[in-house]
Amino acid sequence: MLSMGVAAMLLGGCASGGGHSELPPASFVATQDRPSEEYVIGPLDQLNIFVWRNPELSSKVQVRPDGRITTPLINDMPAVGKTPAMLADDMKVALSEYIKDPIVSVIVENFSGTFSQQVRIIGATEKPASLPYRANMTVLDAMIAVGGLSQYAAGNRAKLIRFDRAKNRQVEYKLKLSTLLKKGDPSANVRLEPGDVIIIPESMF
Repeated sequence: MLSMGVAAMLLGGCASGGGHSELPPASFVATQDRPSEEYVIGPLDQLNIFVWRNPELSSKVQVRPDGRITTPLINDMPAVGKTPAMLADDMKVALSEYIKDPIVSVIVENFSGTFSQQVRIIGATEKPASLPYRANMTVLDAMIAVGGLSQYAAGNRAKLIRFDRAKNRQVEYKLKLSTLLKKGDPSANVRLEPGDVIIIPESMF
């Protein structure tokens, strides 16, 4: 289980200063249902591998925790860190030893993502967890996935830690989780990005 010690380290890495910024309410953005070609394959992703005109070489496989996959005629090929197109190209090279001009496509069916493509929720929640990021994911989606706030959570003192590439540092934003979950205020629901960390403190007595 993720500990509050992790939260302390993350907060220590954030910029110090005055009040924390607030994010705008989430809005829906039309997107593809499946990961784009730029998606980077991660451990435990489920892959659908299709070899044209060679159904016996096509298969559905899960990326192993060690980051490799095994398919007919191909053993222990590294998959983690590659896009589906990159993996397809590597498989073409490997299969060309056995068949002429193979045509390979790789589709990510169920994805977990790499560490940088996950959203982590730690602190005073029912089930602290790392969740695979998906398009249009919001704070509400994440909180539903972890079972909501714990009994003594200080939801309106929660923080979201996000790495700002433009500033090359972590930035801290205020979240109003109690307002969102207990009052149903949609303005408190904000969009998440890959790599976000939500930290929920406990109430002080």
